[in-house]
Amino acid sequence: MFDAIAPRYDVLNRVLSVGLDRRWRDRAVDELRLPEGARVLDLCTGTADLALATVRKVPGASVIGVDFAGAMLRLGLAKVGSLGLNQSIRLVRGDATRIPVGTATCDAATVGFGIRNVSEPEQALAEIARVLRPNGQLAILEFGQPAIPGIRTLYSWYFRYVLPAVGRRVSKHSSAYSYLPASVGTFPAPPEFAGIIARQGFSNVRAVSLTFGIVYLYIGKRG
Repeated sequence: MFDAIAPRYDVLNRVLSVGLDRRWRDRAVDELRLPEGARVLDLCTGTADLALATVRKVPGASVIGVDFAGAMLRLGLAKVGSLGLNQSIRLVRGDATRIPVGTATCDAATVGFGIRNVSEPEQALAEIARVLRPNGQLAILEFGQPAIPGIRTLYSWYFRYVLPAVGRRVSKHSSAYSYLPASVGTFPAPPEFAGIIARQGFSNVRAVSLTFGIVYLYIGKRG
């Protein structure tokens, strides 16, 4: 499914989020407060937008992006190469539950809208904890549900009807953008997911509401 929608993935991200996806990624990188030259794992990197945001905002940062979708990675490689960032960003095809990165080798890890697509998120979080150095930082962006009643109703209508229709028309894929609201609907609520993160070796875990709760930013520190 992700390989099939890869060619139009970035365009749909911009259109369906009304451009807010860039702001959410920038906020995630800012929250990490990374030092110059930090080494970062970007899990479920897709077309490398979060990896690119990291090297743009953190001087001297290096990122290893891992994803299972080959077509997404090919597009990411093209973007990285066109910007002359091959020395700063390396993309690798791999399994989020068996991350092909050495133990205690990264200063931080990011996941942008991908953890809900992992079949065993607890194992992926345990793997992230393994590759992080002590006190390494974690930032996860994931969709949520607005808490304000009127906004929640409007967003629910958009998410269930408008988004799948537009996604289906632009991506030419019959089910990918119906999968999105379905997967968000079954994802744990923010307090529950924050607890899952904490149980995999992270401390000071926070769930930060962005844009009325449409997105949550989960922040934690490797113990």
